[in-house]
Amino acid sequence: MYHKIMQRWRNMKIKKQHVLAAALVLALGAAVYLNWQFSGTPLIASTSKELGAATYVSNDATATTDEVASDSVSEMTPEAKLAQAKTDRTQAQDKALEAAENVLSLSDSSEDAKAEAVKAANAIEQRILAQSNIEGILSAKGYPSAVCYISDSGCTVTLLSSELTDDAPMIIKEAIMSQSEIEFNNIVIIDV
Repeated sequence: MYHKIMQRWRNMKIKKQHVLAAALVLALGAAVYLNWQFSGTPLIASTSKELGAATYVSNDATATTDEVASDSVSEMTPEAKLAQAKTDRTQAQDKALEAAENVLSLSDSSEDAKAEAVKAANAIEQRILAQSNIEGILSAKGYPSAVCYISDSGCTVTLLSSELTDDAPMIIKEAIMSQSEIEFNNIVIIDV
């Protein structure tokens, strides 16, 4: 009888750990997807890169009437798009941090799961801090609308077309490199 009770208890504990692990995987997957979605980096990297060459991505594409009618985002002003992007980024990061905190708060989580959660939370917090610092520096240098996304593959800064000047790439890249260890050629600037 005692043996059956103990075995049920162990099975419940294992099920909780599996549910928790699945929740963490889903939260991490969502964070990675959103980061990839907003990073703006192409799936196929260019093999010819030139040191100091700026990468521009323009929003000058023309859309058909069906695309315009179905896409409410295109009706938004550039300022509203940047504000929405910043909100989406913050929500994704908050969800990932919340998932890591849930692992830490569960008393029956394994030590390995807790260590991974602490590591993931620290990495997310470092990215948030770096993004915030970069946005603060860029705001002080005359780019108040800049939105910074840091991913494993690099950094993407999105700003208004009206703020993009000839010296903007160097100023932006200098700000990013002063706050992170991202290489010069892994920085992308997108104008909206």
